[in-house]
Amino acid sequence: MLALVALVALVIAYFSPIWWVSLTAPNYPKDAFPDGIRIHFHFDSVTNGCKAAGEGTRMADEIIQGDLSHETERWNPVLNAQKNVDKDAKGLDCVHEMNTINHYVGMFPIETGAPVERPLAKFFFAFFAVMIVAFVLPRRRARVVWLAVGFLAVAVWMIVDQFALGKLDVQVQGYVREAGAFFKEPDRIAAWGENVRLISQIVMLGLIASMVIVAAGVAKLRHFQLLLVFVPALIPLFFLITYAGWLWFFGHNLHPWGAFTVKPFMPTVFGEGKVAQFSTYSYPTWGFGLLMLVFVCLGLALLIRRKQLREHPDKE
Repeated sequence: MLALVALVALVIAYFSPIWWVSLTAPNYPKDAFPDGIRIHFHFDSVTNGCKAAGEGTRMADEIIQGDLSHETERWNPVLNAQKNVDKDAKGLDCVHEMNTINHYVGMFPIETGAPVERPLAKFFFAFFAVMIVAFVLPRRRARVVWLAVGFLAVAVWMIVDQFALGKLDVQVQGYVREAGAFFKEPDRIAAWGENVRLISQIVMLGLIASMVIVAAGVAKLRHFQLLLVFVPALIPLFFLITYAGWLWFFGHNLHPWGAFTVKPFMPTVFGEGKVAQFSTYSYPTWGFGLLMLVFVCLGLALLIRRKQLREHPDKE
């Protein structure tokens, strides 16, 4: 039961926002931007976290009225935010707006972060789901058969999705396009795109090798079955390490042509921080709570199974 609860929470978490980040500054009055410039991080994407347009958007419209010169208009964050209100006035595109703010200090576009992890996340989640179901099965033979069938299905899905359907090419092209929109270095960016392709292929091979190792380990070693839940239980840790690592990359790889010069810095992982005139906020959202539920449930399930293995050494 614990493992099945964790499995459901894991699936829901994949489609949920895990972490949110917001920037506030005097340029963004609270009446116009109640949440600041806010974005949500998912395992497979970064999405707009700003609320729907309303009184705040009209207030923003009033703020940017006036006789602005072309150069002032170009670098006015509030004006740029207002330009990002869509045609149906559904809300501000805060992902684009945060990219604009980051561009001032020479920072990479947000969409260029985790170019390998985001498109491959669904296969890792499927890998973990197969492991959790195998853990629930009571006999070693049934576990091995399920792992073989499940891992084969995940591997075939990954190969068809990434190569036959061309999703890897689409991802590389998207990475080059996003980076190229800010950085006018086509040859260098093209090389980065090829690095994304190569690393993606290496990670996919590594995932397939991990499937073989897990299936063989469960078939040969009695206690190896504990890893079927130990590894998925660490998903919150995997996320935090990846998230913090990419924040470090963004803060320590600033391009010198930014409108403002800022020394390399570590963006706030958790809590509140300050960069120039901007206050930053970075906190988990309810999706991370689901990941912690996965951690607790699988941790308890592991302890129960470990006790069973110790008390009944003759059973599989």
